[in-house]
Amino acid sequence: MASMPNIQKRDTDLRDVIFEDIKDKRFVAAIISEEEGLVCGVDLLKKKGEEIGVEFLFLLKEGSRISKGTVIAKFSGTPKQIAISEDNLIGLVSKYSGVASAAGKAKKRAKGKIEVVCGAWKKQPGEIKGFLRRAAEVGGLKTRIAENFIYLDKNYVRMFGGIKESLEAVRGMRDRVKVIQVRGETAPIEVEALEATRNGADILMVDTGRIEDVKRVAETLKREGKRAEVKIAFASGIKLSDISALADEDIDILDIGRPVLDAPLFDMRLDVLGAADAQDVE
Repeated sequence: MASMPNIQKRDTDLRDVIFEDIKDKRFVAAIISEEEGLVCGVDLLKKKGEEIGVEFLFLLKEGSRISKGTVIAKFSGTPKQIAISEDNLIGLVSKYSGVASAAGKAKKRAKGKIEVVCGAWKKQPGEIKGFLRRAAEVGGLKTRIAENFIYLDKNYVRMFGGIKESLEAVRGMRDRVKVIQVRGETAPIEVEALEATRNGADILMVDTGRIEDVKRVAETLKREGKRAEVKIAFASGIKLSDISALADEDIDILDIGRPVLDAPLFDMRLDVLGAADAQDVE
């Protein structure tokens, strides 16, 4: 009768079995970019790598511009540590580098004519929202529409019963920049915009994604001599490819979310370069 094969226990880490004969050797590995953009997440990578037990020999500076073949990190470790690093380190830097790179593209396409902000990080899961915010900032975007502001969105307007009533409720907050969303729910959108401006709004958020709406708002405010009193922000459904054209419109601020925060993972790889004591490993 044939003997039964040697079955490992479920809680056995197979890497311990695989690397048994070389478990005490140390190797040098590198995380290498396969794309061009900005690197972000280096601090996370370093912290996790130290938890795994690898020794870093080189780390690229956060926010550095990278291209295909750029070494982001180089470190030494045992075979098991290297294998664990491949599973755990790349994701920490690839996601946030993708976000930072998308943010950088958004800023570049604005051509300095218009301010681009990314405030949608606030709606992300709590565990990652801070990291997404940092990545957008590494790419050069502001992550708040203004400093020390209060945002009256459509639900405030609905609950207070109108644009004027919503702004009246915060009139005493003189130290706050007052941002109000106009969508054309209580009146034509240009009428809402004019009402908001007359009642103390500092920034009008045209959150419809329709360029004709923001044009109507800007033209009405100019005709009434109110354009200089308020900033116009535009949001909803804006793509990276839209920014260049929108930068030529009468808009002060673009708020772009998903195309930045949902940017794909940056393509990276981990390569073992050789034994740690090899003379030809730099």
